[in-house]
Amino acid sequence: QVQLVESGGDLVQPGGSLRLSCVASGFGFSNVVVTWYCQAPGKERELVAAINSAGTNINLADSVKGRFTISRDNTKNTVYLQMNNLKPEDTAVYFCNARHPIFTNLNFWGQGTQVTVSS
Repeated sequence: QVQLVESGGDLVQPGGSLRLSCVASGFGFSNVVVTWYCQAPGKERELVAAINSAGTNINLADSVKGRFTISRDNTKNTVYLQMNNLKPEDTAVYFCNARHPIFTNLNFWGQGTQVTVSS
């Protein structure tokens, strides 16, 4: 059974930090690109960060550069999103997506984890 499970979302004060995890099972995780998206109420889903299968190519949204980092541990089938210096505008549901760069039918989503930044 294919699964992507996000965790780590929480309520945090501005300036605080969180680490989100995306754990995969049921498919060849080491071959996929993993992307974190966020979706705030009333807004479209936006790309936050992406990492290629080897972890050598990273893409970050301009709004999170210098604050967020993305990494992966293929031995644990896990991708992490380290979020530092959080701002209220980071409040959203964060989703993990895994897709194969060639076999485009292999495209999976997690259920999301809520991040709320508020004092």
